[in-house]
Amino acid sequence: MSIDSFCHDSEGWGPTSHVRPDLTPCMENTILLTLPSLVGFLYFGYSALSMSRHGKPHNLGRTNIIYWPSQFFILASVVALIARAAVLNQSGYVPATMLSTISLIVAWAAGIVLNHFQHQQEIRSSDPIFGLYVFTLVASAINIRTMSLLNQTDQAQFKAFIAFFAFNFAGFIVEAWPRGRTQVQIKSGASRFEKANLFSRLSFDYLQPIITQGYKAPLAAKDIAGMVPRRIKTEFSHDNLNNHWQKAITKAAAKGTKPSLFWTVMTAYGPLWVPIMIYRIVASTLTYVLPALLNELLSFIGSYDTANPQPVALGVILAFGMFFASLLNSFFMAQYFQGALDVGVEARTALIAMIYRKSLKLSSAAKQKSTAGEINNHMSVDAERWNDAITFFPMFVSIPYELCIALWLLYQQIGWSVFTGLATILIMIPVQGIIGKYFTKAKAGKLESMDGRIRIMNEILSGIKIVKLYGWEDSFKERVATFRNRELSSLRKIGTIFSFMSIMFQSMPLIVSLVAFTVYATVGGPNFGPGDMSPQKVFVSISLFGMLNRPIGMLSHIIAMTISVTVATNRIQKFLLAEEILGTTTESIKTLPEDRTIPVIEIKDGVFAWETEGPEVETPKEQKAREKQEAKKHAQLEKEARKAGKPIPERAIPVEKDYSPTLTNINLAIARGDLTAVVGRVGQGKTSLLNAIIGDMYKRQGSVRVYGRMAYVAQQAWIVNATLRDNILFGNEFDQARYDHVLMASGLLPDIDMLPAGDQTEIGERGINLSGGQKQRVSLARAAYENADVYLFDDPLSAVDAHVDQHLWHHLIGPTGLLKDKTRVLVTHAIHHLEQADQIVVIKDGEISETGKYDALMDAHKAFYQLIKDYSVNEGKKRKEKTVDGEVPDDESDASTQAGIDKEGKEEVTVVKKDDKAGLVAEEKMVHGSVSWSVYSIYAKAASYKLSIMIVLFFLACQGLQIGTNVWLKYWTTQNGAEKHTVGEFLGVYAALVIAFLISNVTVTYITMVIAAIRASTILHESLLSKMLCLPMSFFDTTPLGRIVNRFSSDIFSIDELTPWNFINVFVCGASVLGTIVVIGTTTPVFLAIVPPLVILYLLIQTFYIRSSRALKRIDSVSKSPIYQHFSETLAGVTTIRALAANDRFIAENAAKADIAANAYFMWVSTNRWLQIRLETLGAIVVLAAALFVVLSRSSLGSSSAGLAMSYALSVTQDITWLVRSYCDLNNQLVAVERVDEYAKKNPEAPAETDVALPENWPQNGLVEFRNYSTRYREGLDLVIKNISFTVQPAEKVGIVGRTGAGKSSLTLALFRIVEAANSHWAKASHNGADQDADPTKADKIADLSAVNVEEDGGSIWIDGVDISTVGLQYLRQHLAIIPQDPTLFVGTVRENLDPFDQLQDAELWEALERAHLKDHISSLAGGLSFKVSQNGDNFSVGQRSLICLARALLRKTKILVLDEATAAVDVETDELIQRTIRKEFKDRTILTIAHRIKTVMDSDKILVLEKGRVQEFEAPATLLERPDSLFFSLAQQAGEIKDHDD
Repeated sequence: MSIDSFCHDSEGWGPTSHVRPDLTPCMENTILLTLPSLVGFLYFGYSALSMSRHGKPHNLGRTNIIYWPSQFFILASVVALIARAAVLNQSGYVPATMLSTISLIVAWAAGIVLNHFQHQQEIRSSDPIFGLYVFTLVASAINIRTMSLLNQTDQAQFKAFIAFFAFNFAGFIVEAWPRGRTQVQIKSGASRFEKANLFSRLSFDYLQPIITQGYKAPLAAKDIAGMVPRRIKTEFSHDNLNNHWQKAITKAAAKGTKPSLFWTVMTAYGPLWVPIMIYRIVASTLTYVLPALLNELLSFIGSYDTANPQPVALGVILAFGMFFASLLNSFFMAQYFQGALDVGVEARTALIAMIYRKSLKLSSAAKQKSTAGEINNHMSVDAERWNDAITFFPMFVSIPYELCIALWLLYQQIGWSVFTGLATILIMIPVQGIIGKYFTKAKAGKLESMDGRIRIMNEILSGIKIVKLYGWEDSFKERVATFRNRELSSLRKIGTIFSFMSIMFQSMPLIVSLVAFTVYATVGGPNFGPGDMSPQKVFVSISLFGMLNRPIGMLSHIIAMTISVTVATNRIQKFLLAEEILGTTTESIKTLPEDRTIPVIEIKDGVFAWETEGPEVETPKEQKAREKQEAKKHAQLEKEARKAGKPIPERAIPVEKDYSPTLTNINLAIARGDLTAVVGRVGQGKTSLLNAIIGDMYKRQGSVRVYGRMAYVAQQAWIVNATLRDNILFGNEFDQARYDHVLMASGLLPDIDMLPAGDQTEIGERGINLSGGQKQRVSLARAAYENADVYLFDDPLSAVDAHVDQHLWHHLIGPTGLLKDKTRVLVTHAIHHLEQADQIVVIKDGEISETGKYDALMDAHKAFYQLIKDYSVNEGKKRKEKTVDGEVPDDESDASTQAGIDKEGKEEVTVVKKDDKAGLVAEEKMVHGSVSWSVYSIYAKAASYKLSIMIVLFFLACQGLQIGTNVWLKYWTTQNGAEKHTVGEFLGVYAALVIAFLISNVTVTYITMVIAAIRASTILHESLLSKMLCLPMSFFDTTPLGRIVNRFSSDIFSIDELTPWNFINVFVCGASVLGTIVVIGTTTPVFLAIVPPLVILYLLIQTFYIRSSRALKRIDSVSKSPIYQHFSETLAGVTTIRALAANDRFIAENAAKADIAANAYFMWVSTNRWLQIRLETLGAIVVLAAALFVVLSRSSLGSSSAGLAMSYALSVTQDITWLVRSYCDLNNQLVAVERVDEYAKKNPEAPAETDVALPENWPQNGLVEFRNYSTRYREGLDLVIKNISFTVQPAEKVGIVGRTGAGKSSLTLALFRIVEAANSHWAKASHNGADQDADPTKADKIADLSAVNVEEDGGSIWIDGVDISTVGLQYLRQHLAIIPQDPTLFVGTVRENLDPFDQLQDAELWEALERAHLKDHISSLAGGLSFKVSQNGDNFSVGQRSLICLARALLRKTKILVLDEATAAVDVETDELIQRTIRKEFKDRTILTIAHRIKTVMDSDKILVLEKGRVQEFEAPATLLERPDSLFFSLAQQAGEIKDHDD
């Protein structure tokens, strides 16, 4: 059949009619009606078939009110079409019309079947049916109009088609009807997104209720809960990406190469890229439809200067064509952005989950390479890059495509001259490559320095108490400044590179048009003559060059983003490929053996190490890279030292690491139900033995087998930021009886009574509101509640005092305790318990030197015998403590009554008290409402007001020059043909304008990025850091570490990199919009009439949106902190988590927190799309208005003016949209400034220095007086020390003892003014209310401080006749010495840990180490004093860390020394040696010793006994021991320090 017979019409196939400005009927019937119908039929058929085979009904019922009407209208449409086909058949039909009718019949008949399955299996409207409705209705409307014009309205087939159209329209209304109130959607529990129909998703209308709500009142996290699609949640996203990653690792291993995480992420989302690419390409095509239509519009206007003007209808059609092209472009762009960002959020969520899971599996060597700060950065900075960069990847395809279209359209206008413009672009590409290379380098440098800075910040914040006690703030500030300066120097490089890149991108279209127009105007015409500079050619070309601006301008962004995402992903990849712990190290059999004689723990011929067997083998290439890196690092250190005027550091000599094993020849069998005690000197390998059993070490040979479930109590108690009860339950079911029994056995009942809300009291991060002993007992209670089969205790008794030690022994650990039937391995220094152990293992130099029962070892007369003989008071006593099982010895009755058991042995049930003070950590506070102008002024002030004004003026000048170029071109086109100026003159002025624009552009970018932005960054970071280091301790007690780190990582990153960019965007778009209004207003003044209503509409949409957007951005910022905080917590307790097999629970918690963050981010980016659709729709209306106005003024308006006005109108939509978007983004980025400023304005503690005149060399004598002193940890809490008074004479040795929580450590904190006297000026002046990002429901109830003045004045502390509250904190703290309870070491060398200010000679350091009995150990390490201390000092045992802290104290030649449980973690022999050292070295100094080991303080001059914050006794130990009723006597007796007399 020929085309003519098929179309059966004089107008033929077309596509456009030669009779009227319209499509031909044949074209409409085939392309508009038949094609969508056939596609719909195939898709409907396939979907219905797959749903019938594989679909699952939702079983939520059917929405009859929608189902039956929809089926009826589809059926009615089909019937109407059948009627039409029958009529056509009778009246000699046109084949094209018959084809379209039959196609519609089969498509809608298939729709009936699909609709049936959709209602059965889906809860929302069907996308394919909805889509076909839209296509059919639009095409039918066009077809009906054509039939009307062709006078077919009285035909029966026309009437049948009208009936079809009516039924179809009614069906569409039913299909599109909102279903939110239907039972199916209510029961489904799906998110708003999952319930939304196609139109709602395309226009983002499903977000409308949330945005309206956000406009009326500030949004909270609960308002947006559960919006994120299922596939973005951790469970799905992690499994998907991780499966691809594991396959990539396997594949790479087979080839002997490294897998690429970047390409794994890209391919994992392969199927999702297809629709994203389609959206992008369609949007790009539609972008270039506009200049093509503009070309037609200008020739339409031009036709009115000729004899044959074109019909007005054509002009109107062109105007509406521009409107619809603009509108569709906006819808496709929005879908492209949303699709890409969904992939970005999914990738981020998956990467966070992978990083978290990996951190639970790191081997001991890998752990030393990745610090917590670095791993945190992988989550907070590196994974975030996927969110930012993902939208740019499809542009690698779309930009070349857009360039090709633009060049083709330009070729139509100015012929071959366009290729000279293309050559200019091509010349710039290698330049861009070189710049890109430098940029990558600078970016990597920036990230590396940031890692270092965050690592140090993490350390400072974790050890803030130590930093304050030693007065080391300045030293650490300097360390942070070193990394920050490196970071800023990289930022300067990045800024400088960018200012030159701006030539490429912002100035490029002008340079290209200059080159192209120069060539065209001189030799671009026919036969290489001058080209015709007509308005149509010039303004369509300008429009196209302007459009070229976007793809070329985006290139820099795309390349920068791709570089930063690949650098970030490579860092994550390196971490994910780090070595993991082998699951095979320990053979763990979860059930106990049936044969009770089989040992529960058995190690045969074990050799264990913390390091691999030897150094990793380096390839020559890797070695070269490492050496180059080291040389670069040294050069940088030299440069920094010269700048700071310090001595140049020596080049580090590579030190051979010690790879020898820690434990050798380990043979150990532990019988079921036995209590095995492990003893030995400091650093001999006791903790390592437990780690070997858990499986945390490298097993070089031998075997380890453990039967049953394991529980582990670490030497340093690990506490989670949760309630006390949650810390104990640790994810297990709550069982009241078991719980009460455990609390009693752990001796926690009196502590719970003291806590404000009983066991519901929230325990701060790292257990800060508990004493050391309380933390340890919570750890013990957690292990006991686990009800495991095997218990590993790493010296838990060292942190508790004598009576608690006895209580725990009798009720929990010992032969009469709660765990008496369990297998227990106890590392201990408490030799008085050893007689009751079933087996004793003595470890010496990493080997088991002796093993056996107590009597056997005593009879052997070896090292163990010597130890007991020398250090046990009761060595010769009869072993009468071996009491009958379950019987409580007499001397214990007092302690057990204390612990909540009455004399009859009945247990008291724990009572839950409710108290406002229970919540320690307030939720992060969010400022509501808009980012106030004060935030802008904070940033402008930091950048300097002068520079800020200068930048604004420069941007306006740039815009003026840009407009100047176009106005000059307009003048040129109007003068075309007049012989006023030569082409050379025209080009000269044009070139001058372009070059001036170029220079001012580079200058303003440089000033903004390099001078102003870096100045602002420096000042804001400096103010945050300075304030952070001088905030009171109470702030750190109540603020999670993650929240503070978030300020230093995400927020500072925003201020460094994103805020300056957003300011540039706002200035560029703002100046551009202003310029556009000026140009259009001057050329076509009537256009200004629509400006005010448009401005009002834009402002309305923006204010409506910005309230919700800002709240969502804040929710997004706040939702990240819990991820980082939980992560820091996990890293600290990873061994405990692994030992208690709680990995899955912690992974689930991380997933839940990551999902909340993903949800917040998803909502924020979705509201951006909501804004985009609405703004761009308004933009399309601007284009429509401008075009219609041009058409209406066709006779009076010249082509030049029309061209200038329309070329600006086309760009203004984009500019206004970008202006509003950039302004909103800027507002969102300024939230970071606001958050940083919030912490920078907190109330600091007392000043570091005061002008009070102190006696020379104060304190000279060491006289300490407490006068009616009281204190509390922070305002609004109860007093921990109550009205105490005592005097310590110069050079007196005072031992401070008391039960756990009696206020012993608080006394030392008071001496160092970590806590201030109650109600004193500084106690109030340094009080900070709740955090800015907190939930108002959890706000601190104690905002009104006047209500706290209940107690009298808090008294004072005097040292050598000076009230210490008048002394500057730094001077005070640096003139006292302390060995703190938690021995804290920082990453760095041993030398830096001993002398952070670098004031002492090495000889002095060695001398101090010798006196601390550590010289031998340190000198045996690789590098001696230069030996690198790993994070938290993990490569030293806890005892060795205590000794390093002792050496620190020895180096401080101060008159007063405080020992806070200094020797708790060392064995009795080392303790004795240390005491001897202290007696000898500090004989002329005042010493205050807090000790749980009564033995430690027995030789003090006086004993201070504290009870519940008051002084109970203060006399010489001999005097107190003569009084059996004294508290000290009972404590000494329980500790076995009073010789028992045989009865």
